[in-house]
Amino acid sequence: MVGVIIAVIIIIAIIAAVLIMTRPAPTPTPTPTTPSPTPTTPSPTPTTPSPTTTPPAVKVPELTGDFERDVIALGRFFAEQGIKGIKYTVWAAGDPNSVMRMYGIVEAAYRINRIWEKNGIDVRIHVDTHWNPGFIKLYEEFLSAVPQGINGDFFVNSYVFIATLAEEGYILDITEYVEKYWDTVFKDFYKPLMEAAKYKGRYYGIPQDTEARPLYIRKDVAACMGWDLTNLAEKVKKGEFTWYDVFKKAKEAVEKGCATWGLIHRKGSAHPDLIQFIFAFGGKLYDEKTGKLVLDVVAVYKWFKVEYEFARAGLLPEDMMAWDWATKIHPTIVGEKDVTGNTLFDIGGTWYWTEWQTKKYYYEKKGAEARPLTPEEVKEKFYYTLFPAGEPGKSPVTLSQPFMWMIASNAGKDNARYEELKEAYHRLAFLMIVAASDPEINAIHSIISAHVPVRKEATKLLYNEEWIKKLMKLEIDLSPTTKQAIKEIVARTVHKINVEFLANVSYMLEYTKLAPMHPEYPRLAEIFKDAIDKVIRGTMTPEDAVKYVIEKINALPELKESIEIVGEIPKGWKFP
Repeated sequence: MVGVIIAVIIIIAIIAAVLIMTRPAPTPTPTPTTPSPTPTTPSPTPTTPSPTTTPPAVKVPELTGDFERDVIALGRFFAEQGIKGIKYTVWAAGDPNSVMRMYGIVEAAYRINRIWEKNGIDVRIHVDTHWNPGFIKLYEEFLSAVPQGINGDFFVNSYVFIATLAEEGYILDITEYVEKYWDTVFKDFYKPLMEAAKYKGRYYGIPQDTEARPLYIRKDVAACMGWDLTNLAEKVKKGEFTWYDVFKKAKEAVEKGCATWGLIHRKGSAHPDLIQFIFAFGGKLYDEKTGKLVLDVVAVYKWFKVEYEFARAGLLPEDMMAWDWATKIHPTIVGEKDVTGNTLFDIGGTWYWTEWQTKKYYYEKKGAEARPLTPEEVKEKFYYTLFPAGEPGKSPVTLSQPFMWMIASNAGKDNARYEELKEAYHRLAFLMIVAASDPEINAIHSIISAHVPVRKEATKLLYNEEWIKKLMKLEIDLSPTTKQAIKEIVARTVHKINVEFLANVSYMLEYTKLAPMHPEYPRLAEIFKDAIDKVIRGTMTPEDAVKYVIEKINALPELKESIEIVGEIPKGWKFP
């Protein structure tokens, strides 16, 4: 009996073995701990994917330069991927009137959502906002937040931070996207501002707003002198009225008793207003080829010489760099000779125009309370031009420090399947900046914040009286959120005279220069500040001040390594 049982077992084992040998072998699933298939297991051919092969990369729609077409394509892409909600956060900084730096992105989402809705695309963007009045504080906050992944997707701040953020890899290189939209959008931006958005030849930002720094001239003082200002702005533009002429007119104003001072300018830092002198004398502060700062000895000497002679002639206060803004500088610029003193010329900024209307700087008579000027009074008092050429043969300038829209390198990080769909989230973020750069949005921001438009189509709107009337009534096509946010600001700021001023100074951006986007530049600016203070006070000659700057540079190893000293003090150059 036992023998029969053993025989049966053997027969069953043989049958099982035959079945196992004749059944197709399953394809093993490789894992990091699973050994590779044996040589007897055929590998999948290139045309027959294994069940465990990584799915092919998702094909994200390319940008074409046609905004609506690209928005629709990306919307349909997200819908196909099962993404219905997309979240971004914008971090912005500035004064209370500059809130369109934040709401521009909110408005962009609103406009894109409407396009998707119109085309039956069931995807929506939601924007969270974060505001910090201090732009440096916001920058520091962003720097610490990125490594933790808790930063905003959009960062709106000064162009000076682009270099550091790009080097750290914290913001996107958007060069490819900008090139796609060059002809349809960015060709319309003032060229120097687009250059400011570059670092090492690549685009890392898009201009959001900017300002210019005119030379203001008191009309009443000029009239007292018998000086006709007609067409002066054109003469300055053509280089026919230079700093030699400024000195001559300033001297005449004081000698005739029409002005207390011939010239007033900023206190404290020599950056950025006073470095315009370097550019006006044909100098430079940065060499793009070497990536180094430049001390242009010839131009710096001429700057020092001009201010030295103004102060020695009693046309510029010797303690100018120590004057207080609220109690001395602005009251003297806007004031009356027999009350606070006055001036013929002032080196200032475009924001002064509205600051004089909102701050109590003007004393109408002795013993009177200070008050702001009305728009009509500002227009009546001030003429304005570019910063004149330093000498015949050179060109006039102005100086700007534009704010930029920047996109974080992890933009879209808070959304579904981010790593897989990262490129799509980045492209959508760029399209939001395109929408936020719409001429209407830019013009609205310009008017309510007293900044100069960054693109020419926005400047045109500042000349459009019908459009201005609509803005006053908030009959512009804006989201309810944005309208509510700017309602009170519009009521306070939209005035025909102020809009006209911003439109009239826009041409200055064609002549604008920029402070270097170099990490060592702030230290050089501090040295300039100390040197020019000594020059104006008369404790140093211009020659000695140049030598002082060079000594200070050489005493700081990192600055010395980062700067080229070019040229020599010119012999025989005279001013005035």
